[in-house]
Amino acid sequence: MTVAPSIIVIGIGNEYRRDDGVGIAVARRLRERFLTKITVLEESGEGTALMDSWKGATWVMLLDAVRSGAPPGTVHRLDARSTSVPAGFFHYSSHAFGVAEAIELARSLDQLPPHLIVYGIEGENFAAGEEFSPVVEQAIEAVVERAADELRFAMKGGD
Repeated sequence: MTVAPSIIVIGIGNEYRRDDGVGIAVARRLRERFLTKITVLEESGEGTALMDSWKGATWVMLLDAVRSGAPPGTVHRLDARSTSVPAGFFHYSSHAFGVAEAIELARSLDQLPPHLIVYGIEGENFAAGEEFSPVVEQAIEAVVERAADELRFAMKGGD
């Protein structure tokens, strides 16, 4: 008998700073699709809170806005178990110890979950407000679809 993995989706950001809330928006849409089959958390991106939030999970997906220099709306997907998070990938974060630092510290302490997928959506506008940039709004649905496929696979015990 196969035991279903504990699956946690973590939406990161500030929903009152326009594109910075994209991770939370995607996480909420995934919650609507999967209801009780996954755990969905909303975090600010503070590193120690992230490390605490994924403790004990076998399959984790982080969703956040990024500002790496790629065109706004670009979707990045990283398997954090096999790839380091590029320095400055989440440089928009106000936390000195944020997403990238939490992942890399957890890696060095051998505390990464067995599966850790990171989706970053390039933001364009991080000013105060609740509306997404049009290009980021378009990226949301694409990420929801792609992430939903991965979650279905994870629920079946896929690697």
